Amino acid sequence: MSDKNPSSWKIVNAMMEKDAFSQWLGIEVVVVEKGYAKLKMRVNANMLNGFGIAHGGITYSLGDSALAFASNGHGKMSVSTGTSIAHYQQVQEGDTLTAEAKETNLGEKVAHYQISIKNQDEEVVATFFGSVYRTSKDWEL
Repeated sequence: MSDKNPSSWKIVNAMMEKDAFSQWLGIEVVVVEKGYAKLKMRVNANMLNGFGIAHGGITYSLGDSALAFASNGHGKMSVSTGTSIAHYQQVQEGDTLTAEAKETNLGEKVAHYQISIKNQDEEVVATFFGSVYRTSKDWEL
């Protein structure tokens, strides 16, 4: 029997189960609620670019996962329609990053999010912005 009103945790667990990329990144879901998610991950040597710092795609991917989990936590299947990121500081091997996604606007069909990405010293290293389309399809688990 499917759960017609699954909790945010059930939805995110189902998403993570099939999300090989977030698993490869080593993402840990710390908190998830409707419109909110907090994720953690550690930067390893495989994530560095030619300058010896974390590839920009690493913080982008962490932000994108936080967007997906926060927006789907409402129970409506939601997909991103537009995203952007601003990088402020270099990220080093061994850094532990935390992404905190907060909903800034929730409409019937569109929602907006701001994701703050911090290092282990609580310094903001990047800010990710995302918009999602909220489909009419409910998560049923």
